[in-house]
Amino acid sequence: MANIRKIARRSFLIGSAAIVGGVAFGVYKINEDAPNPLITAEGESTLNPFILINADGVTIITPRAEMGQGVQTTLAALVAEELDVAWEDINVMHGPPAQAYYNSALLGSALPFKHYEDTDFKHGLRQSVGKVGKLLSLQVTGGSTSMKDGFERMRHAGASAREALKIVGAQRLGMDAKDVTTKDGYVHGIDGQKLSYIELAEDAAKIKAPAPELRPSSEWKYLGKSMPRKDMLGKSTGTAAYAIDTILPDMKFATVRMNPKRSGMISYDDSAALKMAGVDKIVDLGTGIGVIASNTWLAFKAAEAVNIVWEDASYPAHSEVLMDAIKASLDDKPNSTARDDGDVTAAVEGTEITAEYTVPWLAHTTMEPMNATALLKDGHLTVWSGNQAPIIARDKCAEATGLTPDDVTVHTTLMGGGFGRRSESDFSVQAARLAAAMPDAPIKMTWTREEDMTQDFYRPAAAARFRGVVKDGAAVLLDGAIAAPSVTKQSILRVTGNTAPGPDRAHVEAAADQPYAIPNQRITGHLTDIEVPIGSWRSVASSFNGFFYDTFIDELAHAANADPLEFRLAMAKAEHEPSALAIQKVKEMSGWTGQTPDGIGRGIGFSYTFGTAVAMVVEVAQKGRAIGINKVWIACDVGTALDPSIIEAQMISGAIYGMSAAIQGEINFEEGAAQEQNFPDYDALRMHNTPLFEVAILENAPHLGGVGEPGTPPSMPALGNALFDLTGIRARDLPFIKTYDLVL
Repeated sequence: MANIRKIARRSFLIGSAAIVGGVAFGVYKINEDAPNPLITAEGESTLNPFILINADGVTIITPRAEMGQGVQTTLAALVAEELDVAWEDINVMHGPPAQAYYNSALLGSALPFKHYEDTDFKHGLRQSVGKVGKLLSLQVTGGSTSMKDGFERMRHAGASAREALKIVGAQRLGMDAKDVTTKDGYVHGIDGQKLSYIELAEDAAKIKAPAPELRPSSEWKYLGKSMPRKDMLGKSTGTAAYAIDTILPDMKFATVRMNPKRSGMISYDDSAALKMAGVDKIVDLGTGIGVIASNTWLAFKAAEAVNIVWEDASYPAHSEVLMDAIKASLDDKPNSTARDDGDVTAAVEGTEITAEYTVPWLAHTTMEPMNATALLKDGHLTVWSGNQAPIIARDKCAEATGLTPDDVTVHTTLMGGGFGRRSESDFSVQAARLAAAMPDAPIKMTWTREEDMTQDFYRPAAAARFRGVVKDGAAVLLDGAIAAPSVTKQSILRVTGNTAPGPDRAHVEAAADQPYAIPNQRITGHLTDIEVPIGSWRSVASSFNGFFYDTFIDELAHAANADPLEFRLAMAKAEHEPSALAIQKVKEMSGWTGQTPDGIGRGIGFSYTFGTAVAMVVEVAQKGRAIGINKVWIACDVGTALDPSIIEAQMISGAIYGMSAAIQGEINFEEGAAQEQNFPDYDALRMHNTPLFEVAILENAPHLGGVGEPGTPPSMPALGNALFDLTGIRARDLPFIKTYDLVL
C-alpha cells in the first residue's frame, strides 16, 4: 500500500484512534478473526482491517486489487451501504499483504460439482471451504471472485462500524441508541443534533458492537446502481499512480534481459554496456542479466549491448512440435473425467459427427508492461508493484533476498491491466534482487515490451476431439476430450514448490460443467507434460474450452437441421432456467430469426463460467473483400447486479479481449523463443474494427456470479459461428485470420 506506513505516523483526530492512519471499525468473524495487519501508533486503536477514519474522512481498505475492472469501487460501495457515508467523501486504499485480506471464495469455486446446480446447501459448502483460504493466507485477486468474497464481509464491516458509532453518539447526546440515526458521515439525534464520525471515532474504536442484520436490497442507496468509479478522476486527469509512475528520491532505473528460451545462461560479455555513460551495474540473475542505470532508456540500450550465450529451451523448440505433443495427449489416459452422464460408449441411433479443434499459445499483453520498484535499506526491503497476490510477492521477494517476510513491505498499486499475469511474482522478485545488488538506492525496474512478451506465462495451446450424435433435432450424445498443459499444476508448483495432486478439474471448465440436457455426455481432460511457462489468462481454461465446446454445439445444431439458438435454448430449458432465460433474452435483444440477408452472418455463443451465464450474438458483415464485425449483443445473469455500469464494461471488455485473440492472437515458438514481441506482431481490436455492443443484465440466478471473466469464453465461438453463417466455412483452428479475410 503506497502510503500505509506514512499515514500511520501522521497526527490524527485527538491523538488519535487509528488503524495505520485512521480508526478501524467492523467485526467480521470467520470462526476466529484473522490478525489485524494494520500498524497502530501510540494512542491508536483498531477493531478491523477494512475501514479507517481520520481527520481526512473515511478510507475503505480493500482486500482486492484494482486493475481496471472497477473492483475497488464496488467494494467501497458494499461498506458505504451499511456505514452511511456520503459517496463523494470516501477514499480507497489497497490492503497490505496480510492474512486478514484472504480470498474467501477462491477455493470454494474449485469444489467438484457444477456451479449451475448449486443449491443453498452447496453454495454454503463453497463458502465454508473457502474459509480455508485464511489458513493459506490466500490474498489473491482472480477467478472473478472479488464480489463473491466481499459481498457479505465488507457489508458486515460497515454495519458493525455504524452501530459502534451510534452507541457512542447516543451516549454523548444523552439518548438511547434507538433514538439516533446515521447519515452521510454523521450520527443524528432525534432533537436535530449531530456528531461527525471523526468526533466519535476514538471512543467508537473501543466498542465491540454487535453485528446487526444487513440491510435488505430494497433499502440500498449505492448497490444496484451505476456509481461514479473511485478511480475515475485520477485516471482521467493522469494523476492515478501505477507502479510504473513510482518516483523516489535518488532513484536508479533498471531493466532485465532474460533467456527468451526460458532456461539458463551460459555466459555473457558486458564490457560494451559498462562503457556506456550512466550505466552503474550489470547484475547476473542466473537466467539473464539486470542493468542498473541513470534512466530507463539507457538501461534498455545497455541490456541490448550485452552479448549473451543462452542455454536451449527444455521444451520442444517449435510450435508445430509442441502442438503435436498436445494432440498426442488426447490418446493418453485421461487425468480427469469431470462429467460422465449416461453411456457415451453405447450404440445410439442418429446422425454422428466428429470434429477436432486447436487453439494457439496466447500472451497477456497488458498495456502497462511488467515493472516494480524496490529499495533495500537498513535490512528492510520495500517493494512497489502492481500485483494480484501481495503475500506471495512479499514472501518470494523475502526468499530471493535472504530476508524474512517481516522484513519486507509490499505496496500494491493500481495496475494497467492484469488478466492473470500480475498474479505472478517474477517481476517483483527481479526488482528486489536488483535492489539487493545496490542497497540504499531505490531501483525502478521496467521491462521492455519485447521482454514482456517473451517472458510471459502464456495461455497454453490446446487441442480437442469431439464426437456427437443428434436425433430428431436434438443432441443425444456428446463425447469430448481436451488436451493442454496444466495451468493449475504449473502455477501451484511455482508458488509452493509442489505439484498439485489429483485430477485437474479447472482444465475442463466451460466444457464439463455446461447447463445442457444431453442424456449421454462425457468430458475427459488430458494433460500434456511440456515446460513452456504458462499461467492464468483471462478465464483460464474456459478461454479455450468455451471455443471447443460451444463450436461443437453449433456443429451439432447444424447437423440436426436445427436453429442454433433454439437448439441451445431447448437443452438449457431442460437443465437450468437462468441459462435458458439468458439465451432467450439475447434472442429478443438481437431480433434473432435464424435467417440473415446476403452479406450478413450471425452466430450465437453461450458459456456458463464463474457462476454466470452469458449468451452472446455476434453479427458480421462482408465489407468489400474483408469481413468486419457489426454488432454484439450480450445477455448475462449475475444473480445480483451490484453496479450495472461496471458489469456492462466487464462484459464488453471480456468480449473484446476474447475476440481479439480469436481473430489474430497467436504466439509462435521458433528455436524455443516466442517470435511475436510487440503489438505489430500481436495486435488487438482497434477502434475501427471494434463492433457496437448492447448488454442486458439479468438477476434470475440465486447466487452472486462473477463478471471479470465470463464475457471472454462465449465471444470466440459466437464470432466463429457468425463467420460460418456468413461463409459456410467452419474454422476449427484459431486464429480466424488463417481461415477468413477479416478487417484488421
